Amino acid sequence: MGIPAQRAEGLRAANLWAVQARVFVIFAAGYFLSYLYRTVNAVLAPDLTRDLALSPADLGLLTAAYFMTFALFQVPLGVLLDKYGPRRVESLLLVLAALGAAGFALADTVPMLILARALIGLGVSACLMAGFKALVQWFPREKLPLWNSVYMVAGGLGAVTAAAPVELALQVTDWRGVFLALAGLTLLAALAIALFVPTPPTDPHAAPAGDSVLAGLKAIYGSALFWRIAPMAAACQGTYLAYQSLWIGPWVRDVQGLERAAAASVVTAAAFGMAGGYLLLGLIAEAARRRGIGPLTVARIGMSLFVLVQISLLLAAPLPPALSWMLFGGIGSASMLCYAYLSQSMPPHLAGRVNTAVNMLCFVQAFIVQTGIGELVNHLGAPGHAVGLGLCITLEIAALTWGLLRPNRR
Repeated sequence: MGIPAQRAEGLRAANLWAVQARVFVIFAAGYFLSYLYRTVNAVLAPDLTRDLALSPADLGLLTAAYFMTFALFQVPLGVLLDKYGPRRVESLLLVLAALGAAGFALADTVPMLILARALIGLGVSACLMAGFKALVQWFPREKLPLWNSVYMVAGGLGAVTAAAPVELALQVTDWRGVFLALAGLTLLAALAIALFVPTPPTDPHAAPAGDSVLAGLKAIYGSALFWRIAPMAAACQGTYLAYQSLWIGPWVRDVQGLERAAAASVVTAAAFGMAGGYLLLGLIAEAARRRGIGPLTVARIGMSLFVLVQISLLLAAPLPPALSWMLFGGIGSASMLCYAYLSQSMPPHLAGRVNTAVNMLCFVQAFIVQTGIGELVNHLGAPGHAVGLGLCITLEIAALTWGLLRPNRR
């Protein structure tokens, strides 16, 4: 009797792992595409500027339109994820992203491009948060820092694809062809999520009876814990996103004097740094957990090192540009552990709303940084890059100092 029971248990475990792997891979493919959309303009910037006569301010606003709609939709997105689940929400939104990509490819004026870019941002706004929500549903909570970080590696791979591979694609097509291809891939991702992601047979983290949208949001935004952690995540992640998705390329061209091919190599190095950083971050967080060290401590150390990397860039430390920006991409990933920490610290049925609440602040900050640097460069020229980075560093130091104050427990 014991052996058949063990075999049955082994089969159940194997089936669970197979389902978990399928859920993980399909959602990660969507996140891969979202990060490809997010960072592709860093490579296409010279082509967009040439074909459409864009100023630095125009380029910053055009690229940042993605962040604004992304940020504005985060609060309703959290409610939708907690109510309807990640499968239905993300598959529908990715259809909008595909329409936005097609519109971007066909647009011929700046307002049309901004509108299409904004639609892309809305369409991929669930790719990270839906994945996090699915991980909460399918994986043990104590493992979330590890699996969240491994999931983020898919974004790093998307950023890698947005660098050298896009440059190679531009040898056979133009930026419009790149976006038409992205539209087709996005539709395939939407179909995969709709058709092949199973619904959890029972949701162990379902909202309790009587739970309301207003009560959930009040619990989050009324939490002292949230307001200790979220600002430092937003300050660091917002800067990270703004540079990773656009301003690394212009910085190395304008400040460090690199040609386009060399600049693309630096963007690629930063993307590889990001992918490796997320994977290493998850392993470090898991090792720290086994020693009784929480994800918040790891996040604070990582974000402090991230500030030092930015200071070295600002002071023109004698490091190869590729190494400097690879460190930027790798260490800047540390702020993502704040999501896992807050998900672990608040009721499980609020996981979607907690993550999207943090994400909203991060993407508002990314929008401000991305458009702000564009205005600074527009008015000051190349020195505007240094002024913008200096302001970002100042804000990050202030947020980290605030975050060191011991948060009140729930």
